[in-house]
Amino acid sequence: MPPPFSEPGYTPPAAMPEYLIRYATLRQLQVFEASVRLGSFSRAAEELFVTQPTVSMQIKKLSDALGLPLFEPIGRNVRPTEVGYELYKSCRQIFENLANLEMKISDHKGMKRGRLRLGVVTTAKYFVPEVLGEFCRLYPGIDVALKVSNRDRIIERINAYEDDLYIMGQAPNDLMELESYPFAPNPLVLMAPRDHPLVGEKNIPLSRIAEEPLILREPGSGIRDATLRLFEHEGLRPRVRMELGSNEAIKHAVVGGLGVAVLSLHTLSLEGPDGPVAILDVENFPIMRQWHLVYPRGKELSLVTDAFLEFSLGVEPRMREKMKELWPKMADTLSSVGPAGKVLAKVKKGQ
Repeated sequence: MPPPFSEPGYTPPAAMPEYLIRYATLRQLQVFEASVRLGSFSRAAEELFVTQPTVSMQIKKLSDALGLPLFEPIGRNVRPTEVGYELYKSCRQIFENLANLEMKISDHKGMKRGRLRLGVVTTAKYFVPEVLGEFCRLYPGIDVALKVSNRDRIIERINAYEDDLYIMGQAPNDLMELESYPFAPNPLVLMAPRDHPLVGEKNIPLSRIAEEPLILREPGSGIRDATLRLFEHEGLRPRVRMELGSNEAIKHAVVGGLGVAVLSLHTLSLEGPDGPVAILDVENFPIMRQWHLVYPRGKELSLVTDAFLEFSLGVEPRMREKMKELWPKMADTLSSVGPAGKVLAKVKKGQ
């Protein structure tokens, strides 16, 4: 008989968790993990495509099996107990390991399977679906959950470890330690209606733009913060006419002649450079930013997440060329921003 398989340095558990194996199910752990991560039984039910009473019943069975409450009421809401939080951390590790195992098994079958949870800021929705489309054509067995929200909400999701990976204009530096990989240009430009008198003028002073009615994104938007910082840096106070909660609403307001606005060049990706919105040639513009792939430092990435990270870093040259097509004037500016090639090399080496 061949000797039993073991890895060097492997120490078997002192005892198998016989009680949990017998009385707790993976489905119950899945329901519990979703309830904690989403902060709501109803939201967990929506994500898992079950009814809320089913979620409540599974949580009760798991709590009964452990002999301890997993949630405690706080006003009209609930939050995990100390035991519940410890169980939640264990659930995340279990599901990460199972996801990796599933993908390794699929690799042996000649295909990749798994699930990718991606949280992105609102403006990223103009290019992320295209990147995801290419990725899913390479790995058709991978399911993708995409959550689009403003910067403040995405930061909340990072704090709650709700997703595998995040795409945002700038990684927050006041949170937990994060891994952040710049992977594509995100130029912010000043837009006006096509018939605006400033269209066609060269190197317009920012002080002249400060005289125009300005349309801003809502508080919590990264574009809003970058715009106001620029005016403040130049000692100017913009004439804010209105605040709107979406890029499309702002573009419609600009076309309607309600004011000018600062938006990502990516927002013109569908209509192109000859649409009803024109780009003004203003000093200090474009505000050159980068898209970043972000996740908490120390988090072990699943094979699916790692594959998407490497794939995304590789699409930068195409995105750079697309930005040049949308506004040829900024070709030199784009060339001065370091590409993500070195970052991609580090990722491939596992650094």
